[in-house]
Amino acid sequence: MSDPLTPATIDPATTPPSTPRRQSERTFHGDTVTDDYEWLRRKDDPEVVAHLEAQNAWALAQQEHLAPLRQTLFDEIKGRTLETDLSVPSRDGNWWYYARTVEGQQYPIHARYPAAGPDDWTPRLLEPGEPVPGEQVLLDQNVAADGHDFFALGSLDVSDDGSRLLHASDTAGDERYTLRVRDLATGEDLPDEVRDTAPGALFAPDGEHIFYLTVDEAWRPWRVWRHRLGTPASDDVLVFEEPDERYWVGVGLSRSKKYLQIELGSKVTSESWLLESDDPTGEFRVVWPRREGVEYTVEHAVLPVSLVEPASLPEPPSLVDPPSPVEPAESTRDVLLILHNKDALNFELVSSPVPARGDTVTPEAATVVVPHAPDVRLEGVSASERYLVLYYRREAISRSAVLSLVDEGGQRTAWDFQEISFGQPLESVGAGVGVWEQPNLKAGYTSFVTPQSLYLYDVASGERTLLKQQPVLGGYDPGDYDQRREWAVAEDGTRIPISLVWRKDKVRFGVSTGSTTETGSTTGVPAEPAPLLLYGYGAYEMSIDPYFSVPRLSLLDRGVVFAVAHVRGGGEMGRAWYDDGKLSAKRNTFTDYVACGRHLVGTGWTSSDRMVADGGSAGGLLVGAATNLAPELFTGVLAGVPFVDALTSMLDPTLPLTVTEWDEWGDPLHDPEVYAYMRSYTPYENVADDASHYPRILATTSFNDTRVLYVEPAKWVARLQAAGAPAMLKIEMSAGHGGVSGRYSAWEQIAFEHAWVLDVLGLADH
Repeated sequence: MSDPLTPATIDPATTPPSTPRRQSERTFHGDTVTDDYEWLRRKDDPEVVAHLEAQNAWALAQQEHLAPLRQTLFDEIKGRTLETDLSVPSRDGNWWYYARTVEGQQYPIHARYPAAGPDDWTPRLLEPGEPVPGEQVLLDQNVAADGHDFFALGSLDVSDDGSRLLHASDTAGDERYTLRVRDLATGEDLPDEVRDTAPGALFAPDGEHIFYLTVDEAWRPWRVWRHRLGTPASDDVLVFEEPDERYWVGVGLSRSKKYLQIELGSKVTSESWLLESDDPTGEFRVVWPRREGVEYTVEHAVLPVSLVEPASLPEPPSLVDPPSPVEPAESTRDVLLILHNKDALNFELVSSPVPARGDTVTPEAATVVVPHAPDVRLEGVSASERYLVLYYRREAISRSAVLSLVDEGGQRTAWDFQEISFGQPLESVGAGVGVWEQPNLKAGYTSFVTPQSLYLYDVASGERTLLKQQPVLGGYDPGDYDQRREWAVAEDGTRIPISLVWRKDKVRFGVSTGSTTETGSTTGVPAEPAPLLLYGYGAYEMSIDPYFSVPRLSLLDRGVVFAVAHVRGGGEMGRAWYDDGKLSAKRNTFTDYVACGRHLVGTGWTSSDRMVADGGSAGGLLVGAATNLAPELFTGVLAGVPFVDALTSMLDPTLPLTVTEWDEWGDPLHDPEVYAYMRSYTPYENVADDASHYPRILATTSFNDTRVLYVEPAKWVARLQAAGAPAMLKIEMSAGHGGVSGRYSAWEQIAFEHAWVLDVLGLADH
């Protein structure tokens, strides 16, 4: 056994850390694999910690020459950000709630001010830095984080009467939160304290009971508990338990506050349970018993009878019997709006009466509200007292539409949702539904060039009033930038969308017809290849929608084109797009990404020596696999918390998330075909014996990450370095899956990564 490796045993200025090889064998399905670096999994071993510190020392030494650039990038992010700022207030009960930030402080401050009256539904436009009349500070995260290297808030809820605050925090980065309750009259925390909770705790409407979640050894939320204020945590009542390791559990409250809801789901199956919220100690009942492969969500709504029950002709009056007194008819009905995918790949929306105790919903007998469509992926619905909002995706763009529940004649009779659009082909629109009785809604809008904008949307008239646009200091002009959608062609002929954004005066175009593309950009291609950062994710049906980024401006202003490869495995083009990039079709994700890179080179947007691949988590798996498939295509690879040793993780059901992930990746433990398929693509398994021709690689990770364990990138980088690849590992020793906490620390991390990207692209001096 070699001597323990310490930072002092290497010269970080000249030598990468030498990772000792310690062979361990695993055998599955007749295949024996020798793993030289599995010993790095021993998190509590001082030698492992020393090795990780040595890797950090090496990475920092290699980037020492970029320190001035990192500082410049940090200063640019800071200089464009209004550090003392606040969110647009949202009303709940008799208060308006908001968060504000203060220059020099890492974390937000949560506060509220009293509503002027029952009809006060327009948020006050608060001025950053100015005193807010009647402000009450609920929680100052800077105070709560004092003395901790890491701080994250997992739950934040105010009781219905506004007298108490529930808050839960994590100070290690391991996503286990300590729950506390604050008396808002005194500002002091009550004796109630519950440790090791999952995010998402909430008050029942009575303000006396709290529902919270705990995780199992695999970090899976699986139990729902009920805590009564003033009692010890040891007396808490177990309300619900899900033993099937594929399912995650959540708990919430309907927007109407009439029902407490328990929702659980695997990657392919879901189930919901309801309990009248005025009976918090009662028994939850299932809405629709789970069926393997069927996913659904439930939203309580109160709809006009004219929408729920089709109009019918009145019975003709009797000529014999005298007319009897007529009871006034109820004008509304309580219903459940259920979005499900049974025999509806892209989901359909149905309306069903709320089941009585002992009964369940039969969606096949429910009323179809929005039918399935092959080109529209329904994603959600939100209900309020006065309107409904439908969320969906069409042509790789997320969209929202609103339906007023009362028309000019007093009764709504048709399900005619009206789409909210701001007229940009590449845009993201999200309508935020407030509390149940709120008459208006907030519509958020952004694009790759438009800062996040929040509008007050009048449902009755469709009128929009800008409440706030994300401030960008320093004279930002969206007209200086352009965005475009292009399409690559995959190996199997599938067209893959690519989104691009760039600064107009930094990318000179060649021959142009003067016409425009589908996104309004001038046609043509760059006159010379541009430096380009190609981002990808491609998993869990997550879509990368157009979004604005302040840190990205520092890249664009130096001439870097930012591109997003909307590869299969994501959800941009509907459920089939996701299905074609998971399980036995997972390889499509990687070949799609390579096809996007080759398209961008082939059409003149960039060249292989000017393109950096970028992806995090499952996107880290993507860029790692793409590097093995086409190392010549990229000059650099930035992999954040990368899931690069996926096969090893999926073979161990004791690891966090493994069993729940089998529906996404397959079960290599019990299925030899899945084992062989994953073995063929996982990045760690497939590093070339001689990787000296690989692009420069920077992997970043966090020591306390519970989703993608630090050992995956640590092993990957060790194997890459041993094979001669120019690879580095930067690890945060006090952080979790999301990286460091605190906005300034996050900016420093972004500046480190962007400085590396610019250096790889030859732009470090720009």
